[in-house]
Amino acid sequence: MGSSRYPVRASLLVGALLLASVYTVQSAPNTFNTALPVAEGQYLWREQLVLRERSDNGPMDRDVSVQALGSVLGYGVTSKLAVFGVVPYFFNKELDVTTPMGRIERNTGGFGDISLFGRYTLYKKDFTGSTFRIAPVFGLTAPTGDDNDRDRLGELPRPLQTGDGAWDGFGGVVTTYQTLQYQVDGQLLYRENGRHDGFARGDETRFDTSLQYRIWPRSMKGVPGSPSFIYALLESNVIHRERDELRSGTDADSGGTQWLLAPGLQYVSRRWIVEGTVQLPVAEDFNGDALEDDYIVRVGFRRSF
Repeated sequence: MGSSRYPVRASLLVGALLLASVYTVQSAPNTFNTALPVAEGQYLWREQLVLRERSDNGPMDRDVSVQALGSVLGYGVTSKLAVFGVVPYFFNKELDVTTPMGRIERNTGGFGDISLFGRYTLYKKDFTGSTFRIAPVFGLTAPTGDDNDRDRLGELPRPLQTGDGAWDGFGGVVTTYQTLQYQVDGQLLYRENGRHDGFARGDETRFDTSLQYRIWPRSMKGVPGSPSFIYALLESNVIHRERDELRSGTDADSGGTQWLLAPGLQYVSRRWIVEGTVQLPVAEDFNGDALEDDYIVRVGFRRSF
């Protein structure tokens, strides 16, 4: 009796995974990329609202608040190759700082630097009820944002500009292991930032991991068709940034290493994902009085069509 049930159960698991890969969106990390494919000829649309608070402990007591929207459109060129475009829009970037004249506030907004990148499935292995994939990622960020915006006090400082004025390149690799119960993703990414007008942001290396675990329905037994799911997320982001480069050398109050943890939730249906996470610093080792993250809230949705 048990042996006759097992082939049926295995077939249902494989069928559900294939259905998820071809016709639906899948559970995926909220703070970085995934190796799961975009089906050939299919589009993936994503919007993510980001609320970020940063501060430092220096004499200027800087506080930086960012409210931004990231718009992403992906397209499956083949079953292995997908291309993506990312357009950031800043509703507001605000700096509060202490000066000899007292506490002042400066702000700006507008479109940021647009990124284009490709992701290619280099290796895939399908098991009974699970799949594993490895996909390199390579891309460019174009200087489409404003890097010389001004207010009544003059040119805004670098952290407040919506762009850095330079062409930046990035590349790395993402991996995904997916089952019907959970999914594990990992990413290793390096970003090399270009120079413009004597300034270059410090290059960045990051290592990201994510676990998405299905908490509803608790069991697939007796669940018909293509149901909706709720996943609990826990993501880890280790990010190292080099010091910013200036004409005269490097900025002593920039760069460093931080480790962020991001708990969150995802609601996954046949065509939609609604998701949210809160990134919180666990450990930070910054240079001088560099700006540090207090928290980052990410809320958004994805849709395939």
